Order: sequence, then structure tokens, then C-alpha cells
Amino acid sequence: MKDQMSTRQEQMEAFGRLLDIMDELREKCPWDKKQTNESLRSNTIEEMYELCDALIRNDDEHIKKELGDLLLHIVFYSKIGQEKGTFDIKDVCNALCDKLIYRHPHVFGDDPADTSKKVEQSWEQLKLKEKGGGKTVLEGVPSSLPSIVKAQRIQSKARNVGFDWEEKEQVWDKVQEELEELKDEINVMSPAGMENEFGDLLFSMINAARLYKVDPDNALEKTNQKFIRRFNYLEQQTIQQGRSLKDMTLEEMDAIWNEAKQKGL
Repeated sequence: MKDQMSTRQEQMEAFGRLLDIMDELREKCPWDKKQTNESLRSNTIEEMYELCDALIRNDDEHIKKELGDLLLHIVFYSKIGQEKGTFDIKDVCNALCDKLIYRHPHVFGDDPADTSKKVEQSWEQLKLKEKGGGKTVLEGVPSSLPSIVKAQRIQSKARNVGFDWEEKEQVWDKVQEELEELKDEINVMSPAGMENEFGDLLFSMINAARLYKVDPDNALEKTNQKFIRRFNYLEQQTIQQGRSLKDMTLEEMDAIWNEAKQKGL
């Protein structure tokens, strides 16, 4: 951990240094010179996922590194915008500052919002107003979001305009209803029906996670990582025994799997 955090002046100097380096790279590096918004897009998505991985691990050193990689992309897109004469990094910063001030009237104005829930509700209403009133509540949800994240955003936006359960416990009736409907479709072996009801069940479970303040994407990723650790242990143990997973019974694999659980993997 750093003994002393940097001053605002040092932070501004570091950001200026980054802008200077970006200018030089764009002028002198063959690879950087040929990049466009389109060519950078897939790399930007990859950097976002790498940051998410570091955040899930709570790995400060890698969070710092991945934030830097993402910041590079922000500066890069701004440089391209500057070359096109449409915007530059100053415009990006000022637009963000203006948005933050507008959407936080409880900080920069006289709005009385004093809880996080009121702030979220106000945020959504202000977003609609700044679009001129022509936007619908769900129109701002990007279509390219991963499905779990998209479901979270849809449900959150609906909640902020009052479309939500009166009591969070009511969601379990909906989960049970969707589970029973899924079982019905499984019983008749309807592929389309099973897919539809699986989707409804997942959506209702994500809704439950929201109501109980659990991030379903984080929860699922932690389970993914837990499965990987335990399966790797299972595989390593069989290799040490000179055996193959394909030649083992499920009971034998379960015994080693339980060893992994007991070891806290």
C-alpha cells in the first residue's frame, strides 16, 4: 500500500503525461497510427472483461493495471475524435462533469434526496428529461449487454419508476410459478417451451437477487471459479493416481470432489 497518496497537481501532471504520450504514439507508431474506432472496439471490450476479472478477485494491483489499459482506450478514442474535428478529451471530461452535476441535484442543487433509493429514482427521471422526454424507460438499456447484466438493468430501471414488488418476499411465489411452468414444458418435451420457461425462471431469479442485494453476475462468476478450482483438484488427483477421469465412476469422482470441498477449494 502506498504510504502517501498523490496530490491533485501530481494527478493532473500524470494525466497530461499520458496525453503527451498518446500524441507521440499516434504520430510515430505504425500500429497506433492506423487504429480506428472500429479496430479498437473489440480490444476495448476485452479490456473491460479483464478489469471485471480483477475486480472480482479484489486484486488491487491488477485493478490498477486494467484501469490504466481502459484509460488508454478512452484517451485513444478522444484522440481520434480530435483528429476528426468532432470532440477531444476536454469535451469528454466536460460532458461528463455537466452530466454528473445535472444528475446530482441533491449535491449541486436543492433537491432533498437523502437515501440511495431516492437518488436512483431521481437519476432515472433526470435521464428521461435530458433526452427531451422522447425516450422510454427501457430505451437506454444497450442491446449488446450480456444477458444477466441486461436483465439487471431492465429490472432496475423498471423499479425506479415504481414497477416492483410491494414486499421482496413476494418474488419467491413468482420463482416457484416459473419453476412449475418449466417442469410442465419438460414433461411434454417442448424445446421452445423449455427455452422460454428457462428464460422466465432465470429472469425471476435475477429479480430475486436484486431484491436481496446480491449481484447475480458476480455470484455466478464466483461459482464458476469455485467449480474450476474443485474440478482442477479432481483432475490433478486422478493424474497423480495414474488414472483417467473417463475410467472412473461418478462415486469415485464425487469422493475426490468432496475432498476439495473439505479443503475449502
